[in-house]
Amino acid sequence: QVHLVESGGGLVQAGGSLRLSCAASGRTFSPNGMGWFRQAPGKEREFVTALSWSGWTSYADSVKGRFTISRDNAKTTLYLQMNSLKPEDTAVYYCAYRWGATAQPIVMWQNYDYWGQGTQVTVAS
Repeated sequence: QVHLVESGGGLVQAGGSLRLSCAASGRTFSPNGMGWFRQAPGKEREFVTALSWSGWTSYADSVKGRFTISRDNAKTTLYLQMNSLKPEDTAVYYCAYRWGATAQPIVMWQNYDYWGQGTQVTVAS
């Protein structure tokens, strides 16, 4: 079992920045893949960005140029640096983890094995 703990969410003004963290613990397995999704009230869960074991990244068009995904050297802690935040970025952000991921970034939520509880990001206009 893999336990994911997210942190770093909060309230920021439009144009501000936040950095989210997701620490994976328990029976982590290498290689793995990790990613970030978000869900606004009344909306479907939305892909944000993903990172493969080999370091390849994928970003949703809505966040390209503003968000950056990264990981620590152990590849068990995932980060999301969010810059130039907009009110439409307001959502609960979830990190996701997959055992034995391929080198290809995983962009569909159905293909992940474990999820965090989410952290609220609110961007005021």
